[in-house]
Amino acid sequence: MSITLSTKTSPFPYASIAIATYTQKVDINYDESVDAVTLDFEGSQISANDEIVAVLANAGGLAGDSVKTAAYFELAKTVPTLTAIPDILALLDSLDDHLAYRTFLVGHDITAADFIIWGSIKVAPKFIGFLKNGQQHVHLLRWMSHIESLESIQAALASLTAAKANKARSNKTAAGFALGLQNAKEGQVVTRFPPEPSGYLHIGHAKAAMLNQYFAKMYNGKMIIRFDDTNPTKERAEFEETILQDLELLNIRGDKITHTSDYFDQIYELAIQIIKSGKAYADDTEQLQMREERGKGVASAHRDDSIEDNLRHFEEMKTGSPEGVRWCIRAKISVDNQNKALRDPVIYRCNLIPHHRTGDKWKIYPTYDFACPIVDSLEGVSHALRTNEYRERNAQYQWMIKALGMRGVDIWDFSRLSFIYTLLSKRKLHWFVDNGIVRGWDDPRFPTIRGIRRRGLTVDALSQFMLAQGPSQAIVSLEWDMIWAINKKVIDPVAPRFWAIVKQNRCRHQQYQTPICKLTQSSSVFVTINGGPSAPEVKTLPRHKKNPDVGEKKTIFTSTILVEQEDAISFDDQEEITLMDWGNAIVRSKTTGPSGDVTSLTMDLHLEGDFRKTKKKITWLAQPSNDYPLVDVTLLDYDYLITKKKLEETDDIKDFVTPVSEFREEAFADANVSTLTKGDIIQFERKGYFIFDGTAEDGKLEFIRIPDGRAANLASKAGKPGVVTVEAPVPPPSGTTADAGPVPSSAMYKVEKIYGEDPVKPVSTTKMYTVANVYE
Repeated sequence: MSITLSTKTSPFPYASIAIATYTQKVDINYDESVDAVTLDFEGSQISANDEIVAVLANAGGLAGDSVKTAAYFELAKTVPTLTAIPDILALLDSLDDHLAYRTFLVGHDITAADFIIWGSIKVAPKFIGFLKNGQQHVHLLRWMSHIESLESIQAALASLTAAKANKARSNKTAAGFALGLQNAKEGQVVTRFPPEPSGYLHIGHAKAAMLNQYFAKMYNGKMIIRFDDTNPTKERAEFEETILQDLELLNIRGDKITHTSDYFDQIYELAIQIIKSGKAYADDTEQLQMREERGKGVASAHRDDSIEDNLRHFEEMKTGSPEGVRWCIRAKISVDNQNKALRDPVIYRCNLIPHHRTGDKWKIYPTYDFACPIVDSLEGVSHALRTNEYRERNAQYQWMIKALGMRGVDIWDFSRLSFIYTLLSKRKLHWFVDNGIVRGWDDPRFPTIRGIRRRGLTVDALSQFMLAQGPSQAIVSLEWDMIWAINKKVIDPVAPRFWAIVKQNRCRHQQYQTPICKLTQSSSVFVTINGGPSAPEVKTLPRHKKNPDVGEKKTIFTSTILVEQEDAISFDDQEEITLMDWGNAIVRSKTTGPSGDVTSLTMDLHLEGDFRKTKKKITWLAQPSNDYPLVDVTLLDYDYLITKKKLEETDDIKDFVTPVSEFREEAFADANVSTLTKGDIIQFERKGYFIFDGTAEDGKLEFIRIPDGRAANLASKAGKPGVVTVEAPVPPPSGTTADAGPVPSSAMYKVEKIYGEDPVKPVSTTKMYTVANVYE
């Protein structure tokens, strides 16, 4: 038994989904292919909203007084038809009067009448507008709010929101990915993710890995994780383990794990085959000369050597002899093709370093360009997903397949991922590690999978972001705001709320504490609460006010509390403020020190006050004691590692390193944070989202700030906020006097005044009579 409907059903049957969730008699299924709502109940199908509500009300025992309920059902039908303001107001007045002394429309419990009227008003924009903007229907508004506060109603509305979100994501994905994967057949799609075991995966690899898994699942196919281990100079076995761990962090698991080295024997035999067919040759041209000849479209001197000579040189290469290492094997494709990837690429070369899996069995190794299409074909890969930086090599890939007479593979291109102020080059990331600028490959400033996960980026957000990119071929440097904004939507509904009070307020007038800041740092402030409890009181409060499933926390109430200096300075004398989770209080006295910092406060508790009328809602912590101690924590925030949005090839990385990219604040936190485990994501209210990074050597708990997608929080902090650099003014020409006024800061070029330097007196052409200037 279920209700089936679309998110675009109009008018939307709010009453049906609400009572279905409340009674739990049927399931709700969202199907975007249907036009109307349908209830499949005990063998019959019902499609009218009011009939569905009536049937479910009877099944759930919510029918109420049949006569009165029937009247409200008729009334609900008239709501959408009312357009004249007097008619709308008359109906609202009638309902408001009826609810003045009632919680529900009929009887003392919720009935079908409440659901049907609430649902009809919900889809009537004019009714909602009058209720929210006017003050005369307070009883009706209270009733509406109560209905929507019910847990079952919130669940129904949440399911609708989730269905709309899924629809949006599926529409974008279907429009892009599903149509882009050519020749795909259900159950026959095989993809592969081929990382080189020479380093840690970064966010760019994440896109490739996620897309490969996405397509494999979409078509009920398989995904292979294949280590491209064809270069023993850079590869190590431990990197294979770290890559698998990184993929596990992304919830990516292959159906099979393979290595290119598993196929070295077959690739070697195919190399002999392609040489014998006259489509490859041995060459001993020096590397720099070969690069120059390929660029100019000049044929190698050995291009037309005999097959016998080519096979002999290849055999010499295999032994790793001094003579053999001079040679390589090149595919005989073209000398001067416009696509330079087709200009006789190298497909085999010597390397005497032992391989981490095959040892010293081989002295020759295939290049990626030769091995990749071969192994793709041998392993049954149906679709090779590659970033479009390989697009020029696609023709080369297909040439290899054809030249070797192997099974074809479809290629699907997608854009390479890059972000502003972000380096993805392994060589450059190594430089930061080697120079001690970061603490390792999992540093939160790094774009590695370990780094971004450690900073609090969730797999769900990362997946949504990757799929939202679609099949775009544009190579652009993306902003980080979108991915962090998506992440915020993922974590906000489930992140428990705690409080932290900074011990030393950071520099005012500067967003972040830096070595150049010379302003006095101010301590947190103790506040005496008149009317507070004589002894500490402990209350149990929800960790998340909107999500009771997150759990509960213990909050301590005492007559002396701790607030931040920044808050204390902002309080006016006799100002009424709100102590969050407690109530209002009135500032009665404020003591300041010689530097102007607040040293103590006294407040009168005023629990009768209306929190809606106060401007300041502040967090606070109870005065610590032996029984109720506070927890020492460190709050960490980070800047980008480089000061330039995009480094060019000619840029020296040392010239663009951000001077200070880690910022630490010492704080007190409530004792509830002691229950957290490493990796838990929380919100310190009024401060932002944080991920618990574990306990430091000094015993303090460390929390890393998670960006929330707001531009102000993502801007590079390398500059000094509030400071504007102005070039020195150009000296005035001889014979003129420099203006003593301020020099405007402008990037515009300078032009001469069109009226010269002499003052201009405007001439009026008005017909009004002339009066003398009163200031002359």
